[in-house]
Amino acid sequence: MRERSRPRAAAQPVRWAADSVAMMREGARVRLDYSARSLWRVDRMIEEIRREGAPYAAVESELRGFGAYAGEVIARQTGAEWWATGGEHWLRTPDGRLWDPVDEARRCFGGHGSLRLLCRDAVNGVPG
Repeated sequence: MRERSRPRAAAQPVRWAADSVAMMREGARVRLDYSARSLWRVDRMIEEIRREGAPYAAVESELRGFGAYAGEVIARQTGAEWWATGGEHWLRTPDGRLWDPVDEARRCFGGHGSLRLLCRDAVNGVPG
């Protein structure tokens, strides 16, 4: 797949995702490869953080990074593009649907979401 230029809205999420990949590799010794399967590991990591009782404020930037990572997985699998407004970032898949993986990471932390399932839903809706 050849690299194409990315919209300006992608700059921050791409950086947040890369930071999460580095943090997981260096801190948790977990390798993330931008595959849909790797989101299972991310969901488990968020669940572990939640079970440890970390306050949201202490993990907010990590959750943002995990959501951005999930967004990058979706973007790479579907051709989705990042959009941004008012400091919020979301994805638009080629079928026109909007996805908010950063918010889904927050929902995971609250025990009500899954980045793996979000990716599955986003990928399954895009024509192959």
